[in-house]
Amino acid sequence: MSEPEVIGRVASVNVGRPRTVEWYGRRVRTSIWKEPVDGPAAVQGVNLDGDEQSDLRVHGGYDKAIYAYAVEDYRWWSSELGVELEPGTFGENLTTEGVELADAVIGERWLVGSATLEISEPRLPCYKLGMRMGDSTFVDDFDQASRFGAYLRIADEGEVAAGSEIVRVHRPESTLTIGDLVEAHHRPTPGLLGRIAATSAVPEPWRAMAERALLRRQAR
Repeated sequence: MSEPEVIGRVASVNVGRPRTVEWYGRRVRTSIWKEPVDGPAAVQGVNLDGDEQSDLRVHGGYDKAIYAYAVEDYRWWSSELGVELEPGTFGENLTTEGVELADAVIGERWLVGSATLEISEPRLPCYKLGMRMGDSTFVDDFDQASRFGAYLRIADEGEVAAGSEIVRVHRPESTLTIGDLVEAHHRPTPGLLGRIAATSAVPEPWRAMAERALLRRQAR
């Protein structure tokens, strides 16, 4: 069992309900618009209280219950884009400070407020991020920057609030990180794909992807 360690804090807690937006002549239902909340928010089921995902085929559920994005990455984007970005701009529920999300190990657990959350996978961008930014090309920029943030599972329900410490209470023996999955998304190697396929804490779609890719390589 890992020794508990304070690794950061929550700078902002952000939630949003579905809304319909016009985008290139289409009406799109989305929940990517998030707003900071005052006070504690309940963490329960597969959501924060006051938050709701719109398209459950690709968002939400057990492995994508909570999305975290770092203040440090926002600062990088603000420098790149020449504009200040507010917490929640990228649709995250927890804006973190002091945590290098790319280095978080898949399956590691954090005590955040009174809730226990578990690192599951990176966020792969979809066109709705471009819609939120008012720029359809931003999805490609986000992908190439590899600053994806991290999804977390809800291991134990509780409450979180801005200012809550992020305490790492468990770090598994596996060393597979969010950054490793991002690397596999861009530049998969047989060794990395094998590690992904063999790590039970990795969400099933990622493991299935890795297994298919390995089979294709073997069939060549």
